[in-house]
Amino acid sequence: MTLGDLLEKQAHRYSAKTFLFFQNQEISYKDLDETTSRFASGLAGLDIKKRSNVCILLPNCPEFLYAFFGIMKAGAVAVPINFNLKGEEIKYILNNSEATVLITAPAFIETIRQIRSDCPSLSHLILTESLSGSEAISFTELFRTSGRTKPIRPEESDSAAIIYTSGTTGHPKGVVLTHRNYLFDTEQFVTATQMTEQDRFLCILPLFHVNGQVVTTLSPMFAGGSMVLMEKFSPKDFFPALAGLKATAFSGVPTVYAILLNLPDAEKYDLSSLKFCVCGAAPMPMELFQRFEQKFNAFILEGYGLSEGTCVSSVNPLGGQRKIGSIGLPLPRQEMKVVDDQDRPLKSGQVGEIVVRGENVMREYFNNPQATAETLRNGWLHTGDLGYEDQEGYFYIVGRKKEMIIRGGENIYPKEIEEVLYRHPKVLEAAVIGLPDQIWGEEVYAFIVLKEGMQGSPEEFMEYCKARLADFKCPRKVVFWGQFPKTATGKIQKGKLKEEYLAKSDGGGG
Repeated sequence: MTLGDLLEKQAHRYSAKTFLFFQNQEISYKDLDETTSRFASGLAGLDIKKRSNVCILLPNCPEFLYAFFGIMKAGAVAVPINFNLKGEEIKYILNNSEATVLITAPAFIETIRQIRSDCPSLSHLILTESLSGSEAISFTELFRTSGRTKPIRPEESDSAAIIYTSGTTGHPKGVVLTHRNYLFDTEQFVTATQMTEQDRFLCILPLFHVNGQVVTTLSPMFAGGSMVLMEKFSPKDFFPALAGLKATAFSGVPTVYAILLNLPDAEKYDLSSLKFCVCGAAPMPMELFQRFEQKFNAFILEGYGLSEGTCVSSVNPLGGQRKIGSIGLPLPRQEMKVVDDQDRPLKSGQVGEIVVRGENVMREYFNNPQATAETLRNGWLHTGDLGYEDQEGYFYIVGRKKEMIIRGGENIYPKEIEEVLYRHPKVLEAAVIGLPDQIWGEEVYAFIVLKEGMQGSPEEFMEYCKARLADFKCPRKVVFWGQFPKTATGKIQKGKLKEEYLAKSDGGGG
């Protein structure tokens, strides 16, 4: 089965049932299936061949889904682009992916005009609506040609999408995911979370990210449920949308939970429909976890995964033993283990790199055999995440391999210090990084975003840590920061934070 087959199957079964709620629109399974089939036929009429790469530069909207499924029904490959990127970054992805088509909205047309001459493989520009003076094809014009050419349907083993990673160092890499990757991971997530056709999943994360695709689009579709789509995460609109449409679940990152926890009057909304919340992308501080559940009477399922593994590889079991602070158990038919630098398995409790194996693992990085060989070794996906497994098979993350701080020969895991800082009542967000030091090799720096209206001194937080951590782990410098740089999903970008701090320090502002 392919993703197009999944939509067709569910449209036949659920037909008039609303699959997508977006603003004032309600789109049924049947309407979504028919629209995406017309889109596929329109692409075929443009001579978009099987395995052609087609980029999507759109915010969260129904048109994104029309394009996403339409591309796949045409046998082509969807390449979603982060709409927060600048022109040069967009140009890199267009050229690296060798895209022949770009699907976008008028809001992005000026950016595209500036870079299009530098994108030789780009043959067609498709806009969500017509724009005078533009050489682009509108959705309406594309649909008008529908039916003239029959698309070539893909196979389960064919590429479905190329997902570009956020690229903490250097250029982002294109993760090639097959239809089988998507369907395997989706089925596992639906089973693990016991989703049914009664569920409505609220989508606040961007659709260009695998979490938005797998957890909040494909999973409710697989279960026969519905999705409530927000254009973006808006704190003031979140609870009205959740309560008003009686969503049963949503997926967020720790930053989202921290923001929601500090919203005034949030308790006035009826959240009784909410069965569970999913947390992923970054480890959730335990203090934040417990305060959110207590305040909203919620049930958080913390899981783990990465784009290279399609989306989800482990989750705390719903209905089974949940270990707060862990990323849970590997999903069925996926394997996880912890290895040392020589890829030798480690015993429970020992910290090493987490590796994953299963049908969810990507095929490759697009046109990047060296990076593929480094990441896919001996049949295992090397995640770059450091963690350990306890005696009952639950996994725990302690940090990124590249983020581990080595101070005077001692390994220091930033997450342990961040957990302590998040327990301080004045802290909204915390990030711990290592910076070069002539004596110790690296030194521990703690960056803190204070809650609104709060004030504090670096010494206050240093003393707080000293009372709770071994001396060698305690920050030697505390820096107050206005706003952390983040990925589109809200994950703190520590590499960029380090760059910003060093640039500020060099300029005399640090």
